[in-house]
Amino acid sequence: MKYIKLSILLICGLVMSCSEDNDDNLRLDPTEPNLVIKLKFDPNQERLGNLGQPVSVVTGNAAQSPSINRMSANYIEFAQMETTALGTGEIIFEGDETTAGGALAIDFQNAVFAGDNETFLTIPLSEIATGNYEWVRVSLAYQEGNIDLLVNGQDYTGTLASFVGYNSYITSFDLNGSTFDINNNKVQGFWAFESQEITTQGQAPAGATTVPNPLFNSSPIPQGSCIVTGEFENGLAITGNETQDITVTLSFSINNSFEWTEVNADGKYEPEAGEQVVDMGLRGLIPMVSN
Repeated sequence: MKYIKLSILLICGLVMSCSEDNDDNLRLDPTEPNLVIKLKFDPNQERLGNLGQPVSVVTGNAAQSPSINRMSANYIEFAQMETTALGTGEIIFEGDETTAGGALAIDFQNAVFAGDNETFLTIPLSEIATGNYEWVRVSLAYQEGNIDLLVNGQDYTGTLASFVGYNSYITSFDLNGSTFDINNNKVQGFWAFESQEITTQGQAPAGATTVPNPLFNSSPIPQGSCIVTGEFENGLAITGNETQDITVTLSFSINNSFEWTEVNADGKYEPEAGEQVVDMGLRGLIPMVSN
């Protein structure tokens, strides 16, 4: 588990393919204890900025908490201490990457997905180095969920696909029956949207995606990455003598995580009025351990 891909070290940074579950990642030996990684999306969890401190919506912007249907990550690492540099902890997952679009990028077509309270990854505990871990780092790749918008005075709900990874190679994807053919690399902040009134795509400004890192001073992450950092409340101990599964639930804050510039100051997203998406980053990470 100690190999590290060059992209993670140098540039590691908001939709669809794969099956609706992750059966291929589930345990192969039911007699062996496993580490189970689950995802959770919490609209009431604290809203953090890049430095891991509570922040409000920027003046002149508005935001809402989306309903996340599923998410993909490309990298998960346990870190022993706050000074453990990126890439030197225990790397438990790395997703597929490709150069099919030119520069190295996340291979979206081979990505792993999970929804709220669903299992993202299951691996034998015997494959994880023993030790005490205080932090977890997760490189996010993709989010898909529902948002509200206002079109010609009517309220609608649509589906937003947001690619937040450092770079993603995408052939095509489907949103509610609408196919988006891309066949190219897309950098962090590429998004697509589908509703009964609008089907569109766009690009958030470079560097606008929020990536909370409470360890900014001791363990910085590369610019343009989407590696969200969270602290275990009581740590995570791997002894090598476990007889039961350990479940780590990665709880992500979606508290006003979809943000746009306001043209009409009404708190509603109105793309036809020229309101632009500026941020789709998750707003914090709390890892929780259970047996």
